[in-house]
Amino acid sequence: MATPAGTASGHTSVSSYSHRRHHIQQGFFSRTLPFWLLLPALLVIVVIQVIPALFSFFLSTQTFERGDQIYVGLRNFERVFSSSAFSLSLFHTLFFLIGYVALTLIAGFVIAQILNRKLRLSPFYITVIFVPWVLSDVVVGLIFRLFIVPDYGLFSAFFADPRIFPPKGISILTTPAAPALIAGVPFPPAPALIYLIFASAWKALPFITLLILAALQTVSHELIESAAIDGADRWRTVRYITFPLILPTLIVALFNLTLTGVNGVGMVFSLTGGGPGTATEVLSYLLYTIGFGRLDFGRAAALSVFMAIINLTLILLTLRISRSEKEA
Repeated sequence: MATPAGTASGHTSVSSYSHRRHHIQQGFFSRTLPFWLLLPALLVIVVIQVIPALFSFFLSTQTFERGDQIYVGLRNFERVFSSSAFSLSLFHTLFFLIGYVALTLIAGFVIAQILNRKLRLSPFYITVIFVPWVLSDVVVGLIFRLFIVPDYGLFSAFFADPRIFPPKGISILTTPAAPALIAGVPFPPAPALIYLIFASAWKALPFITLLILAALQTVSHELIESAAIDGADRWRTVRYITFPLILPTLIVALFNLTLTGVNGVGMVFSLTGGGPGTATEVLSYLLYTIGFGRLDFGRAAALSVFMAIINLTLILLTLRISRSEKEA
């Protein structure tokens, strides 16, 4: 029996519609597949990063009095910024960052230059140098504290020698800072802050050294040899060839050190506890003291928002400089 023309055309239109619908669905899922693959990670980031950040901003506008939560607007920010503890901790943080970043970058660059010469035991040296990086800040702080504990610390007798540190020697954990040269500016710093810089640099040195070493190994040996043939000494070669070629890596290392220096609290907590007095109380440790020592969560949240702005500024600046270097 012959099939009616209308029925055949109806089956054809239904089949064509189903094919188009299936094609559209396949196109939608193929276009959105990266999103669905990233969705679990995005949800984790939202739960552990975005929501706590928003709650911290909300908490910075609140205060707690006799168990009641009261909205105070920007009052917590005013209390933080107007306190002498904040200004002192800000100066301590700046001095710490300058010393920590400069010492780590210079030492990392020098060690990377030595390892880049293909020494006989270079893999062994790299392995040994990397050991401090796997230790936590708290463990490193405890180790360096044991070195300077009065009476039985390994280096306590050295620091207490009046011939080396006149007139009476020093104790890293108890000797206060010298009188300030400028009123309101804690400079020169206490010995504990200088010691904290050395301990922090020792902890961060392995990663920065390997980062710079990887960049140095991308520099063409033919280019270095050509410069030597043209009469360039080692200093000029480093200044005009090596340094410009590894500059993007140095910028990344710089901002990595700055971010870890601003946010690190474990080393201060285990090594000096912010002392003697408040001589090593940096911003991150002040945040810990206000939040968990005084239980003033409103002011602690306000300070955390301020530090988050600093971190975001550093990240955006890093991305901007990296993009400019790529375009150049």
